[in-house]
Amino acid sequence: MSRDHRKLNVFHQADGLIPAVYEGTATFPAEERFNLCSQVRRSAVSVATNIVEGCARRTTRDYLHFINIATGSAAETLYLLELSSRLGFLSAEVYRDFDTKYNRLLAGLQKLQHSLEHTA
Repeated sequence: MSRDHRKLNVFHQADGLIPAVYEGTATFPAEERFNLCSQVRRSAVSVATNIVEGCARRTTRDYLHFINIATGSAAETLYLLELSSRLGFLSAEVYRDFDTKYNRLLAGLQKLQHSLEHTA
């Protein structure tokens, strides 16, 4: 059974955060380009791509597995953004905005997980 990821609010939230993460990390020091900057960007992209991949899976169990991975990636991204703020690569204001949006995304992903666990 293929699901349409474009119908999920969590997908739109995750997808919408990717350009913001790229913009926010564009000012990282050059020596972080292949380190923290790259890791933050990859984890942000991973959230949306795992939602898409999960939606394409045939079973609810497989779908749930990828939503779990997306949730982990969202938590990872939030931590890396917080670390970036502590290291002085992101302003406190930019980090607070990410914190609010990623916590909202995490809540939505957890709600989706909960609903899938009751149907799996």
